[in-house]
Amino acid sequence: MTQPSLPIQTVHQIRDQCLCLAAQRAARKLARRFDRLFAPLGLTNGQFSMLVALSGQWQPRLGELAEFLAMDATTMTAAAKTLEKRGLLRLDADEKDARARRPVLSEAGHAAVAEAVPLWQQEHAKLHAEMPDTDATALARVLSQLS
Repeated sequence: MTQPSLPIQTVHQIRDQCLCLAAQRAARKLARRFDRLFAPLGLTNGQFSMLVALSGQWQPRLGELAEFLAMDATTMTAAAKTLEKRGLLRLDADEKDARARRPVLSEAGHAAVAEAVPLWQQEHAKLHAEMPDTDATALARVLSQLS
């Protein structure tokens, strides 16, 4: 028995108006683009984001970092252990809860961020130039409202 097909108007409506689909497609394309950019440094775009988040004064627990980066706890733990093995961060026991870990950038982690940020800045400038009719900063603000 053949299943009924959606009307083509519905397919086009979802293609043209679905925020989830548009965000997923854009995220995948941007992730691939930045993965290629950071590949010579041995980083992924996700690892870059983690390192940047840890490069300031904030010293979150792994769970807090996972929430900030919209990652699940298991993925965050695996990602942090990968960066720890590479010597880019260490996982310190939380002073108040020995079961919790706080990722802290190593000197090598700070050096990786220092090397990656200029690449990110150049690539971001290219992205802005590719979207001359779009206020990319305003777009980022709108997207952050969804998180």
